[in-house]
Amino acid sequence: MTIVQEREGGVVATFFAALGRSVQLMMLALLGLPWVLLRRDSRQTFSRQLYTIGIGTLPVATVVAMFTGMILTLQLGIAFKQFSQEIMVAYTLSFAMLREMGPFMTGIILASCVGSAMAAQLGTMKINEEIAALEMMSIDPVRFLVAPRMWAILIMAPLLSFYTCIVAFLGGATVGFTQLDVPFLQFVAEIVTVAEVKDLYVGLLKAALFGAFICTISCSVGFATTHGAAGVGASTRRAVIYSFLAILAGGYFVTRFFYVF
Repeated sequence: MTIVQEREGGVVATFFAALGRSVQLMMLALLGLPWVLLRRDSRQTFSRQLYTIGIGTLPVATVVAMFTGMILTLQLGIAFKQFSQEIMVAYTLSFAMLREMGPFMTGIILASCVGSAMAAQLGTMKINEEIAALEMMSIDPVRFLVAPRMWAILIMAPLLSFYTCIVAFLGGATVGFTQLDVPFLQFVAEIVTVAEVKDLYVGLLKAALFGAFICTISCSVGFATTHGAAGVGASTRRAVIYSFLAILAGGYFVTRFFYVF
């Protein structure tokens, strides 16, 4: 066996070991719901995370969703206007936002704003040996630190995805009225008419799945932090990058499962 093969085998083994630890972390966090509901300190952490994930990201989500809807409508309108089919922009925008862009934007926002904060916070606690102190007091760090964050993001991610879709539709209807001469109410009515319940459910499922990915990856990376302040910065960067990759891959496979098979 050559040195290159040994290195490749080591990389593969490291990847699957990290994947196994992440899956285990996710399952333990999901099973920690009774702990979150019954313990006062966990309920307080859960409430703070609900506020941080939901209310704290609303300004960013509003701006991103508004301009995404406006840009999509403008670009699609330029193409459809050549065929005098401006109203088709509403159909396309409805499919794009509910099926893919709404949950995708939500995942990107949460990974950037929330996932990075989780990785930095847990990484700092690991460096300061606060996690080791919890274990010394017979407190499970996963149930105490990860479970409240996991359940908070599972609740808020679908709600935030639905909110981004609504804001994007309003932004698209505004551009349709001002640039494409499509009445505002007619644009909105066409979006509602063409929207299917399946598209909404799949989009919300994607958002919840992306939230679980982000929390699992960010907390797992945070727990593995080493080498002081530099390690915290590196963990934050890795958490965002890995979350982006998981969102892209997960979005593809969910879409393939529900719309291809």
